[in-house]
Amino acid sequence: MHSISIIIPVYNRAHIVERTLDSVLKQSYRPLQVVLVDNDSSDDTLDVLERWNREHAGPDLDVMVVVESQHTAGAARNRGAQCASGDWLVFFDSDDEMHPDLIRDYAEAIEQDGGEVDVVSTGATLRYADGATRQLPFHTDDIMAVQMLHSQLATQRYMVRAEFFHAVGEWNASLPVWNDWELGVRMLLNRPRMAYMANDRVVVNHSGEASITGNGFAAKAGQWENVMDVVEDELAQSTYSDKQRMLRLLNFKRMVLAAHYEREGKRELSVELCRTAYHNLHKLCGNTLKWKLWTSPMIKKLFARIVHGKRGSAVIARKFL
Repeated sequence: MHSISIIIPVYNRAHIVERTLDSVLKQSYRPLQVVLVDNDSSDDTLDVLERWNREHAGPDLDVMVVVESQHTAGAARNRGAQCASGDWLVFFDSDDEMHPDLIRDYAEAIEQDGGEVDVVSTGATLRYADGATRQLPFHTDDIMAVQMLHSQLATQRYMVRAEFFHAVGEWNASLPVWNDWELGVRMLLNRPRMAYMANDRVVVNHSGEASITGNGFAAKAGQWENVMDVVEDELAQSTYSDKQRMLRLLNFKRMVLAAHYEREGKRELSVELCRTAYHNLHKLCGNTLKWKLWTSPMIKKLFARIVHGKRGSAVIARKFL
């Protein structure tokens, strides 16, 4: 049996966190440790967590409730990780749901690889507030490029060896947005041994305005760009073998954000960021005939596709950048 800790930070989710906790309770794998971190909530969240602890903790379900006053998800997750006793860590968000066999399948994936694994990645389904769903991108190859553009190692979509997690530096508690994207890139830069579970074992609930992004990006303009700057520095300082391609994809991600600003009617934000990304891509690709005749026109076409709400641009970018 593997020693596994599930870490869930919670902020002002008294009204919905029990949906997530119920999915934890239904896990077929035992024993488990669950570390619930109240991130200085102003509602009844802490009372809900403590009641759930009293009602469900037992010999095969070790529950710990702690409080983290630094109000960022990264700080709360780090606090949970520092309290966790498991050799393996599962980070999970307080409004999402686990398949009953998620943890069992993680454990089996480790065994199938002979225990020589640092990170196990799972497929996931995104469920919108209106009930519509779509399968989130999932790949077992070109994983750094997939992480760069699709964030496959989102918070609730992997299990990580605790020793490896601490060695790469834990969560960056200073990042209020896209902190899971940054951590995923940083983990991959440290070359983890990966295993994959293609079956969707997680439901990610998109809760509109209540989600970290809300229904748009412009309200947090500057924060997204800051995270991309952090990742760019990490890439530049790394010895990653495909660094130049990843830097190109990172700047395409800037183009994607600029396109979202355009869709939201924030043209001044879009123009500035688009200019920066295009300049960087030109520099990275070189002033070649290929850039003039193929790469530059394609980037502009993909930008327009995103502005018009069409999907698939990131898949195309992965193939030609």
